[in-house]
Amino acid sequence: MVTIFGVTNELNIALQKKEQDIVNAVKLVVVTKGSLQRIRDNGWDVHLEKVSTFYFKNGIDIPNMDDLYVISGRHRRGRREVTNLQHFRGEVFLSGIDQILSEFNDRFNEKSKELLVCMSFFNPQNRFASFDTKKLLELAEFYPCEFSRKDLLYFEYQLDTFKYDVQNDDRFWNLKTLNELSMKLVETMKNLTHSKVYMLLKLVLVLPVATATVERAFSAMSFIKNRLRNSMGDQYLNDYLVTFLERDVFMNVTDDEIVKQFLDMRTRRIV
Repeated sequence: MVTIFGVTNELNIALQKKEQDIVNAVKLVVVTKGSLQRIRDNGWDVHLEKVSTFYFKNGIDIPNMDDLYVISGRHRRGRREVTNLQHFRGEVFLSGIDQILSEFNDRFNEKSKELLVCMSFFNPQNRFASFDTKKLLELAEFYPCEFSRKDLLYFEYQLDTFKYDVQNDDRFWNLKTLNELSMKLVETMKNLTHSKVYMLLKLVLVLPVATATVERAFSAMSFIKNRLRNSMGDQYLNDYLVTFLERDVFMNVTDDEIVKQFLDMRTRRIV
């Protein structure tokens, strides 16, 4: 599975770069999914050869792929007998890739990719050279609670007005990030003049944070509520997740403060 980890690791590194172009990042997701699919379709023989070479160099016995796969530990009743080839290729190699591809499809579906691409057209670099009114109008349609149908009728005109305003204001010519754009709008009080555009910008700035928080929560949930803790209640799971995700904050809480908080809970019966 080394090849698979290499492909996904390159994607992780690219997506974590602060200055990563969103459009290129989305394209990289598509390329990565294609690479994983090619590995799934034609990569087994290469993978088996690499593993066999590693086994041979380290004096490890190479199992015969035609022999029956032997389960270590207690025998599982009712499990059909499979060969080593069926197990390692089907239940390990192909199954692992399928799980990764499924995760990609869940996290980077067509709507998510379109949302990320539309965000990139807010880029203020080179005097808003990539600013695209049509794409930002599509972006606003993702937020029906903030932009009603009536708002959208006038929003295209507001975007055009905003673009003309900032492109002809030298205070906005050297901006490089959306954060800088947001602060400059507040500084020049143009956030009031272009209130709807500023609202869309705030939604764009919040989106990566919200997405990252959700991803962290789901990753932590699968780690915390494992097979040994599958009976954990929702409230206990919620409390556990808070302390796990915000452990940097809780590291500053002393034992004495925890004991005091515990003693102050009148519903507790303390001996």
